[in-house]
Amino acid sequence: MAKKNLAIIGYGGQGGWHAQMAQSSDVVELKGVYDILPERNALAESRGILAYPDLGALLSDPSVDIVTVATPNDTHYEIVLKALKAGKNVICEKPVEMQYDRVLEMIRTAKENGVCFTVHQNRRWDVDFLAMKRILREGMIGAPLHIESRVHGSRGIPSDWRGTKAHGGGMILDWGVHLIDQILQLIDSEIDSVFCDVTHYTNKEVDDGFRLNIYFKNGVTAFVEVGTFNFIAMPRFYLQCEKGTSMIRDWRECAKVVRYKYWHENDVMPVQTAAGITKTMAPRDEITTDIFEVERPVADVHDFYRNYVRAVDGLEPQLVTHEQMLRVMKVMLSAFRSAETHQVVSFREDLSCF
Repeated sequence: MAKKNLAIIGYGGQGGWHAQMAQSSDVVELKGVYDILPERNALAESRGILAYPDLGALLSDPSVDIVTVATPNDTHYEIVLKALKAGKNVICEKPVEMQYDRVLEMIRTAKENGVCFTVHQNRRWDVDFLAMKRILREGMIGAPLHIESRVHGSRGIPSDWRGTKAHGGGMILDWGVHLIDQILQLIDSEIDSVFCDVTHYTNKEVDDGFRLNIYFKNGVTAFVEVGTFNFIAMPRFYLQCEKGTSMIRDWRECAKVVRYKYWHENDVMPVQTAAGITKTMAPRDEITTDIFEVERPVADVHDFYRNYVRAVDGLEPQLVTHEQMLRVMKVMLSAFRSAETHQVVSFREDLSCF
């Protein structure tokens, strides 16, 4: 399969990452980049990368097969539409947009022009997520009951456009779009409702953190939390299932699993806790539980591009589908509505914009 020529719009942090990936890719060839800032184009050229003089020159280049859009969130809509109408296959950084009806327009435009369009959900290749996925897929501790997903930091929001509302900043749109997508990959059920609250500890304009509860129709619940003012981080994943519990403290660690063999012990002795005794909270032992670790999976984030190129050639379906893109978008919109109203929001509610 011949490599596809890739051009990148936006040569900031994320665009630079895409460029590095492309330069070592087995499925795409980096054709060039364009950034609205001249100094970034100059930086690209200093690294031996072609910098297009303007957006039109990039989109009119007939050798460009795929365009990756890595610009601030508020600019995605116009750039993506121009690229799709120019007949380019498009990968857009997430969130793909901030208004639901605009996402629908992008999808419709892609279909009308016969090109592939998707969002870059690269964290489906995170090793901690893949470990949780394996535990659930293989039924190591039975069917899921509740899952918690957290990312904590202590440096606030980066001092760039991510801290401004006009450019689509805030943690729901930044990290939330990743963690919500992961949860929806782990729990196979329709959503009933969501409840969300947000924090403004370090930024008054946009959310610098949030706590999101997702209630699924099959009875499973999920809790997603992102914080940027947490100097002690909570575990990355915590999973409760019918036959045990699993936890991953950090993406660099293995998943710890405790699976029970027997529900009751014949003689549970009370244990001293603080100023009292308890049998209810008495710890388990090796007689009633199996304790083991699940090794960190092997993952290659460039599998995203490999799948996308094969999808462009019609050899396999896109891993990140339009339906999944819209579902994540609707959860985020519901989260914003819940945070604004301080109420549980039914997922059946029609939310077309913020």
